[in-house]
Amino acid sequence: MSRFVRASKYRHVYGTSAKRENCYDNLRVSANAWDTNLVSVNPLFISVNWNSGGGGTFAVIPHKQVGKLPDNYPLYRGHTAAVLDTDFNPFNDYVVASGAEDSKVMVWTVPEEYPEDLEQVEPVLKLNGHGRKVGQVSFHPVAENVLASTSTDLTIKLWDIEKGMEKQTVLGHTEIIQSLSWNYNGSLMVTTCRDKKLRILDLRAGKVVQEGAGHQGIKGSRAVWLGDTDRIVTTGFSRMSDRQLNLWDAGDFGKPIKSEFLDTSAGIIMPFYDADTKMLYLAGKGDGNIRYYEYENDELFFLSEFKSGEPQRGIGFLPKRAVNVSECEVARAYKVSSNIIEPISFTVPRKSDAFQADIFPPAISDEPALTADAWFAGENAHPKTIDLESGFTVKAKKEFVTSQPAEAAAPAAATEPASDKVSDAKTEREYQNKYHELQQENADLKNQVTQRDVKIRVLEVELERLKAAMAETSLRESSASAPVDKTTASESTSTETNALEDKDSQTEPAIEPVETATTAESAESKKESNDASQTTV
Repeated sequence: MSRFVRASKYRHVYGTSAKRENCYDNLRVSANAWDTNLVSVNPLFISVNWNSGGGGTFAVIPHKQVGKLPDNYPLYRGHTAAVLDTDFNPFNDYVVASGAEDSKVMVWTVPEEYPEDLEQVEPVLKLNGHGRKVGQVSFHPVAENVLASTSTDLTIKLWDIEKGMEKQTVLGHTEIIQSLSWNYNGSLMVTTCRDKKLRILDLRAGKVVQEGAGHQGIKGSRAVWLGDTDRIVTTGFSRMSDRQLNLWDAGDFGKPIKSEFLDTSAGIIMPFYDADTKMLYLAGKGDGNIRYYEYENDELFFLSEFKSGEPQRGIGFLPKRAVNVSECEVARAYKVSSNIIEPISFTVPRKSDAFQADIFPPAISDEPALTADAWFAGENAHPKTIDLESGFTVKAKKEFVTSQPAEAAAPAAATEPASDKVSDAKTEREYQNKYHELQQENADLKNQVTQRDVKIRVLEVELERLKAAMAETSLRESSASAPVDKTTASESTSTETNALEDKDSQTEPAIEPVETATTAESAESKKESNDASQTTV
């Protein structure tokens, strides 16, 4: 039987990990259990969530600083709890946003060079608005300075970081949001949720435009939009805890177009899609391999996989405009392990040294197509693209200026002197001491709030008990009043009857004498009449 092999330019793509000296070593990667990629990458820097003794921190490492990092590497401090997610501005490589357990979103500028005496970097903007921890942050793919953040308060907020203000709050989720992904032009967003539902939201209108049942397993799921198509890929678990890969039509969530069983491992799968090559990469947490597929005509064709003995805790992909086209590198991933970040290059084998235009179509550029005001006003546009033939060139730093300073953007800062104290710490020991003081103060405040909540609950219960007692008393009175009236009426009727009977009994003897008297009178008159008649005779 003859077998036909599907023609594909990417059928022979292979992955190559960097040597140890070209990795980023001596990292203290965060041990937080929140489901996050742990790392974010742009053409100049790598940000990684840091495991710090006090408060929440993360590190931003230049690509050129390979090897072992120094122990006193400058960290980005400002959060008072663990940092959960970071994301680079796609239109300014020196701007990064972070979300943390302290319910704050912060925006930072990255210096071109770290001074030798620099110990920490301060945020340029603090955004308050979420009521609970911020799990994901994601910049808009088309509009400049538009940031989306999700929180365990079940909301998605849109921010204009240039003005330092909240623009929109989107409701509609009933459980914690697990992942989010913009569509190609940023007009819609797809989310996965702990309630096992898949949703598409129009964030500017603040409403859910599509909703359906997603993966039915109890573990986390992820979603990613497939470029400029109306197709969505989700990864998750079945009811039997099997890992699944589903392909969906964005206009109909009734049933997936394609559902594929992957394996029975326990790690959450992180999907990444390259719209230029139409390749989908799947990296499972705790796995050592990275699968990759090619999307074509509503089919996902398995190509191959990169295998490694070192399990990955998180992963991030380099923007396509920064890949090495001279070596036919179509993608580059940065794999996070226990204390190291390892670059993995995916390459198409070609013999020619010339630019391969067939595998490098125009890629998304670092120039915004819309301003924040234009996008919030309702305009849409596709991302601008650039030709990769000339290769990647580093542009001059573009200064980020916000009209609202960090302290002004945080109205609660005046009422939080403890966080100011923590941010004033200069050394690690001072930071830890002040952080513990903040923890103690926070615990005391929580105890006070808890006691007040208990008192309020007790008063509410007492009030409900009093209301119930009053209602029961009123009901008893109303039910008791009806028989009493009936008895009274009966007694009144009986009294009237007796009175009438007494009256009758009293009237009847009075009549008898009258009748007797009348009879006597008639007898006497008859006697007189007889006497008169006799006399006449």
